[in-house]
Amino acid sequence: MNRVFVLAFLSLLAALAPLPAQTADADTLAAGSVRVIHAPRERSLAREVLTTATRPMPLPGLGRGAVPESTTIVLAPTPADFSAATGGGAPEWAGGIAIPSLRVIVLPTYPIPGVRPVDAAATLRHEMAHLVVAERLPGQIPRWFTEGYAEVASGSWDVESGWTLRVAFVLGRAPPLDSLELEWPRSAGRARLAYLLSATMVDHLRRRTGEEGFALLLDNWRREGTLDQAVRVTWGMTMGQLEDEWRKDVRRRYGWLSLAANVGLVWFAAMLLGFLALIPRRRRNRLRMEAMERENLMLPPPREDGMSLEYPLPGEPEPQRRE
Repeated sequence: MNRVFVLAFLSLLAALAPLPAQTADADTLAAGSVRVIHAPRERSLAREVLTTATRPMPLPGLGRGAVPESTTIVLAPTPADFSAATGGGAPEWAGGIAIPSLRVIVLPTYPIPGVRPVDAAATLRHEMAHLVVAERLPGQIPRWFTEGYAEVASGSWDVESGWTLRVAFVLGRAPPLDSLELEWPRSAGRARLAYLLSATMVDHLRRRTGEEGFALLLDNWRREGTLDQAVRVTWGMTMGQLEDEWRKDVRRRYGWLSLAANVGLVWFAAMLLGFLALIPRRRRNRLRMEAMERENLMLPPPREDGMSLEYPLPGEPEPQRRE
């Protein structure tokens, strides 16, 4: 286990100063009060991470923002380092961990099954959103909200995510719609579906009255202190009523009827593409037939008596006979 990352984690827990510069096993990059602890060989990656972390990104309902001041990002080059920096409580499949109470983000830099390298920037934005939400919203934030908001803000919630959830509903693999307050799944597949289901709730809050209505909800949350009270003030309904509305919306948008409608659309598109593919083929066949017809016109006309032609044809010089 890398001693530096163990010390880094312990120092973060104690809110101590940055690691001493004479430590040879790790380096630190900083921009203002934001710092990135990294292995020396990963300095280029650390620079990219620091640039992304300090660049304001769009946050639905909250304007734009970057990581809060005094944030520390630990780049863990090995599973042992990742376990040490997170206290050993993170699942093996985690692409990143945020600890809002310490303003800490831990990112593994080694390959993780199921996590694509191209998703690294989205993972960082996801963890950044966790810190921003914890800083700007008061009280206890529901797990479904912080995870769903981070999915939406990071750009991870997209068309592909919607299809994944549709298929999960059809196959009976989606979490129950009343399970978001229960213990978060530990398996990678179930956790991914829980993330997507949480994102549908945040997406529903955004679509319900548009971006302005969502921003008003978060303003009321800051003013009233809890999400439940903010929902009452903003929309005049209880949280239970809002959850019932969301469940109906999820079944309508991602249930088996939605999938059937989309499958019908796919079949129609396939038939249309097949028809369009026939057009150039028919044109080629027509050109081929025209060429054959022109070739036939170049042949001598048939004799009236139906007998086969004799050669040489009239008008052609006879071949000289050899004596």
